[in-house]
Amino acid sequence: MTRRLLLVHAHPDDESINTGATMAKYAAEGAAVTLVTCTLGDEGEILLPEQAHRAADRDDSLGVYRAGELRAAMAALGVTDVRVLGGLTAEGRARWRDSGMAGMVSNARADAFANAGSEAVDALVEIICEVQPQVVVTYDSRGGYGHPDHIQAHRITHAAVSAAAAAGWRVSKVYACARVLEVEQQDRDRLAAMGEGAPFRAGDDDFFWAVPQWAVTTAVDGEAWLAQKAAALAAHATQVSVAGQWYALSDGVGAALRGTEWFTCEIGIPQRVDGALESDLFAGLEV
Repeated sequence: MTRRLLLVHAHPDDESINTGATMAKYAAEGAAVTLVTCTLGDEGEILLPEQAHRAADRDDSLGVYRAGELRAAMAALGVTDVRVLGGLTAEGRARWRDSGMAGMVSNARADAFANAGSEAVDALVEIICEVQPQVVVTYDSRGGYGHPDHIQAHRITHAAVSAAAAAGWRVSKVYACARVLEVEQQDRDRLAAMGEGAPFRAGDDDFFWAVPQWAVTTAVDGEAWLAQKAAALAAHATQVSVAGQWYALSDGVGAALRGTEWFTCEIGIPQRVDGALESDLFAGLEV
């Protein structure tokens, strides 16, 4: 039986940042990998001056443009099954719009993904029942760093997994992608130690978006696919800057490019042996 992995991400680039190496690894190993992006990231900040006219308060065409970036990123990762939740309009826009960061006026839009209801759940149930994944990956209940669309992706995914079980397909394991506190602190210290030679600045927040090592259940070693992950991140050029083994978003805060990606098992039983982290999202499943 083919291993089937479904990932539910909020915006283009989230998949490459959080799970790029994992997606490339399983795709290369012959697993069926399906990406669902819930929005096209219409409200994103734009790093490329020549694309600044696409901003939400100008041409409002960033989402359509980012769909092309997503296709290029998925080509780099070897992933061919890419879905936009709810489908696309004739103009190439997503059914649900990027809600923007918490507190933005765009949060209140009727078509913002943060305000999506049962229609979004039904759309994801349809995909789950079609693809029949054994494993689903999304975010934790905090949405990682609190973005309304990430939180909504968590809610929609868990509701859809439950509804899909009643409709005929039971997902065996659900994971939340995770950033590990201790690892992130080490990376920040390394970046700060570079001084003026650092490609990006070191952050100064309290790692509210990271989880402690003890809370992580799973570490997928995708180091062999690190180059593909870097290429996927570079494809999201309106949102991500890549410099060697580091990358940064619009805030200019550097993060290390890593092939190992961490997860917390939220549904199912992680297969940990002698206290070591689980190393395979499909561990323990008969596939």
